[in-house]
Amino acid sequence: MNITIRQYQQSDLESVLNSWESATRLAHEFMTDEFIAKQRVNVENVYLPNTDTWVAEINGSVKGFISLMGNEVGAIFLQPEHHRLGIGKALINKAKSLHDELELEVFKVNKIGQRFYENCGFYPISESVHELTGEAVLRLKYTPDSVN
Repeated sequence: MNITIRQYQQSDLESVLNSWESATRLAHEFMTDEFIAKQRVNVENVYLPNTDTWVAEINGSVKGFISLMGNEVGAIFLQPEHHRLGIGKALINKAKSLHDELELEVFKVNKIGQRFYENCGFYPISESVHELTGEAVLRLKYTPDSVN
């Protein structure tokens, strides 16, 4: 399987939003349909225009994306049927090629995300409460020397 990582283009919008929503529903069962609908609008109108976003393509079809705000991973989402194929790792490796250190937040209940980030060399540095949902959030960090 040939994974291509390239800069996001406006024509990728629907594929990116669909990847975001599918993965959000899988990993964040506590989120209501209303909350997801509002956040989908925010992803399109607030987050994507203000982030450095890269998409993962297979055979010309977008299967996921990563959005960076400096060295902060603001989002990484894949279509669930494409998990565990190396696409997420390719996106994280793109971010690592752009920034020596990375940080991100993951919901504590998101065990899929936590395992993925741990496998990519991230480690926890703090815990807080996500203001909009009341759910616990872990802040994770990656540094080149954090990889075993």
